[in-house]
Amino acid sequence: MLEQSYYDKADEIIRQHGTVQRFLIPIIQDIQNYYRYLPPELLSYVAKRLGINEAKAYSVATFYENFSFEAKGKYVVRVCDGTACHVRKSTAILDQIYKETGLGRGKSTTDDMLFTLETVSCLGACGLAPVLTVNDVVHPAMTPEKVHELFEELKGAEKE
Repeated sequence: MLEQSYYDKADEIIRQHGTVQRFLIPIIQDIQNYYRYLPPELLSYVAKRLGINEAKAYSVATFYENFSFEAKGKYVVRVCDGTACHVRKSTAILDQIYKETGLGRGKSTTDDMLFTLETVSCLGACGLAPVLTVNDVVHPAMTPEKVHELFEELKGAEKE
């Protein structure tokens, strides 16, 4: 069960868009942008507020890959493993991130909710390969050493 503040925020977002059914996607996008994930309880709540069948709301949210029902860390790191990045050693980048975070296959978010790691097929930056993003900020021509520096910087920012 979510705290009341989650429902209050959802109501605020719904007020910004209106209660017309066609606003389902922008509303749940805004909720996800705010919380970095879409709490399933809020999807049900929004469906009810918009007069949409809950199953239909879930079918919309699960159709689009960008919606996530799992909480994500403060820093969402996406590593490209498309062809250009893969041939330029993106697996070494991924291995270094595993070392830096303690994550691995089957565990994508650190216990402290600081980092979430995702691999993607393409980030659309093939000329910058290998590439990763941190909260949608592109980091080009990555090496394991650059990954180490980046994670030291991100961890250091948390201590300040």
